[in-house]
Amino acid sequence: MTNLELFVLVPILILLLLTQSMLLFVDAKKKGSYPWLWGIWGLIQLPMPTLFYLLFVVWPYKRRLKKGRS
Repeated sequence: MTNLELFVLVPILILLLLTQSMLLFVDAKKKGSYPWLWGIWGLIQLPMPTLFYLLFVVWPYKRRLKKGRS
């Protein structure tokens, strides 16, 4: 990998990780499910925290809301 590629890829990766972390933190805070855990984990890896967040927080939250309305 050349230096030019590194100068392009590293800032893009940093922006993606920060964006993911902030979005996970804010949404987890709204749903009341360990926002610091999701925010820190979102800074470390790229796709997996978002997928696990959808699986373990968002879908059960939606199911609970649906059950409450019925």
